[in-house]
Amino acid sequence: MKNTIRLFNFSKKINYKNELLAGFTVAMTMIPESLSFAILAGLSPLTGLYAACIMGLVTAILGGRPGMVSGGAGATIVVLIALIKSHGTEYLFATVALAGILQMLVGIFKLGKFVRLIPQPVMYGFLNGLAIIIFMAQVEQFKMTDSQGTVSWLQGIPLYIMGGLTALTIAVVYFFPKITKAIPASLAAIIVVFAVVLGFNIQTKTVADIAHISGSLPAFHIPQIPFSAETLQIIFPYALIMAGVGLIESLLTLSMVDEITNSKGDANRESVAQGIANISNGFFGGMGGCAMVAQTLVNLNAGSRARLSGIIASVMILMIILFGAPVIEKIPMAALVGVMMMVAISTFQWVSVRIVNKMPKSDIFVGITVAVITVILHNLALAVLVGVIISALVFAWDNAKRIRAKKYTDENGLKHYEIYGPLFFGSVTAFTDKFDPMNDPAEVMVDFKESRIVDMSAIDALDKLSKRYRQQGKTIYLRHLSEDCRKILKNAEAVIEVNIQEDPTYKVMPEN
Repeated sequence: MKNTIRLFNFSKKINYKNELLAGFTVAMTMIPESLSFAILAGLSPLTGLYAACIMGLVTAILGGRPGMVSGGAGATIVVLIALIKSHGTEYLFATVALAGILQMLVGIFKLGKFVRLIPQPVMYGFLNGLAIIIFMAQVEQFKMTDSQGTVSWLQGIPLYIMGGLTALTIAVVYFFPKITKAIPASLAAIIVVFAVVLGFNIQTKTVADIAHISGSLPAFHIPQIPFSAETLQIIFPYALIMAGVGLIESLLTLSMVDEITNSKGDANRESVAQGIANISNGFFGGMGGCAMVAQTLVNLNAGSRARLSGIIASVMILMIILFGAPVIEKIPMAALVGVMMMVAISTFQWVSVRIVNKMPKSDIFVGITVAVITVILHNLALAVLVGVIISALVFAWDNAKRIRAKKYTDENGLKHYEIYGPLFFGSVTAFTDKFDPMNDPAEVMVDFKESRIVDMSAIDALDKLSKRYRQQGKTIYLRHLSEDCRKILKNAEAVIEVNIQEDPTYKVMPEN
């Protein structure tokens, strides 16, 4: 309980300058992304900014990972676009709140730990795919929409100006840390490009060209929808997908931050915080969201290691909505595009390319598959799920090939089969093929000292093997079963008949 209610760890020294500058930089990079995805989904720009503010504030205070940044992420809103078009924003808010409840339940029942089952190739594919999405989203900023709503690429002088300012931003982000690390490179780049545009009165695309961001405080609002089973039937599938996508991206981001900071976050606490944040979004007019990989990397690269930067970023966004919109709307989009492109480059796992010739072919296939699904479908949950399933099948196949049997007949005429490797659905065929009921002696001993009975398929295989020997008038015994294997067979007494030789001294796990 003490660990739950403690918001800050005062035993660790906080670099307030880094936290303040990191928070401001994160706010600057979060605003255009939240606006872009809100507009993409056909929502009011303020819906995206409210989500960025609420998600960021709640998860910064209650989340399981200092340094992580959450906001109105595209990964979660993309899966709700169909619902918004067919039923409107009120159903969106109800869905976001329900998704938050589902996420809270995951944390309460401590299911967040299952993110540890995600293999490294899936992580590589997820981050590489996300890096490509982030980069391509910035390329879209080189387009313009005319008064008739026609979208076209920038051409001529506007294109050269946009490209030049973006290149300047990238150069500042790359070289500035070599001069000093007192100010985050991303923030320095935004300031430099902003100053160049103002100083030389350069006409270029600004934040105001995406949307105007001034507004009021988010107000409490109960979604205006019928409270019925029919409504639940409509919103539940969307809420389930959003909850899954949000948690997968958030917990993968948490794992990424763990590696970068060489520390350990709390997946279950983060799940609860994400849930509370999305419930708050549903009742305060936000589009919902999850952890944001790009902004988290911006935050960490700026030197943040505490919760303070996330709180500052959220408060900064709120202040901008209330008071600072006229200034922020003048920031050149090229500056933000350049920062996010550098984030995409740093997000991409270049190590996965360098070691590709040292990785198993199955891992290469998994990584590429996850990246492709992420890029094409923008469905992170599906991409990770497919990656985990492929990895699990490869693992099952590899273990299925490892089962083997050492055979010999002792001086009493008893034939022994010493089994090596797990007996499960993938290995039962190879296991069964190793026995010869017709030519074996009257009694056969199967020794499981180096094996395990894992699932129902294994039990069924033993039952069928026992019946084959019985049909030949012979007896088969099982020996050296671990206690968990004995329990599995005991529970399956109604469907299996085998002879277990008592061996009370054998244990798989030593007694504590």
